[in-house]
Amino acid sequence: MALDFLAGCAGGVAGVLVGHPFDTVKVRLQVQNMEKPQYRGTLHCFQAIIKQESVLGLYKGLGSPLMGLTFINALVFGVQGNTLRALGQDSPLNQFLAGAAAGAIQCVICCPMELAKTRLQLQDVGPARTYKGSLDCLVQIYRHEGLRGINRGMVSTLLRETPSFGVYFLTYDVLTRAMGCEPDDRLLVPKLLLAGGTSGITSWLSTYPMDVVKSRLQADGLRGAPRYHGIVDCMRQSYQAEGWRVFTRGLASTLLRAFPVNAATFATVTVVLTYTRGAEAQLDSEAVPGTPATPAGPALAQPSSL
Repeated sequence: MALDFLAGCAGGVAGVLVGHPFDTVKVRLQVQNMEKPQYRGTLHCFQAIIKQESVLGLYKGLGSPLMGLTFINALVFGVQGNTLRALGQDSPLNQFLAGAAAGAIQCVICCPMELAKTRLQLQDVGPARTYKGSLDCLVQIYRHEGLRGINRGMVSTLLRETPSFGVYFLTYDVLTRAMGCEPDDRLLVPKLLLAGGTSGITSWLSTYPMDVVKSRLQADGLRGAPRYHGIVDCMRQSYQAEGWRVFTRGLASTLLRAFPVNAATFATVTVVLTYTRGAEAQLDSEAVPGTPATPAGPALAQPSSL
């Protein structure tokens, strides 16, 4: 439905504005050279970026996710809602399958967008910078590497997004039902924020090691010769050089970001769906004589509701 896409757009904007600084920190921690580490941890990375590049340094590469994630969220919530309706039954398994389908489909946009974001987050400041912005970054990559370069990290992105979005929507649905989220509940917004934030954390925990691999593959060759020949080789070299902890690099920053971003996203989407569907139902009842008026206050419309 069009409302799913509209609500997803609104949620995407809210999520990007809240979470981009945390994402910048996450990427820098994930790809830094541990032989000569630049940052000691999440807090030090935040402080160093602000000191060296000002607060604006935390928003490097914002254009790419702001343009991309707004559309991606519209696509994700639209595909998830419509897939669930096509499956015909609102069950935990179908929640997972609908979310996984949405995650897989949006990779076509997500992968090039994250490639540009990663390159912009890692480039030097001032005259030494390579790219002028997200579009210029993608254009340059295409000129030098073609479509294969634009889609670098696609398989790792698919392996990350497909299960994580299944977990994402399943967790949100279970939590909102368990907490009894209803439109007349005075604690509705806090409950939605809690459910959305927890869903984001659970989603990231389920596939985080693959996100580290994706970031390393997309940043490979940016500063020096390429090191990795694929996902398995990246995992092998990373493990041999730094041990299993390499696959948790940047996790603290990610989880700090995941809660507010997904709390804002899901709460925004749910509220927009609730009130737009309520207004739509009211207009329909007024347009058809004899139709009972819509009760005061719209029914709670979850992003996955049938």
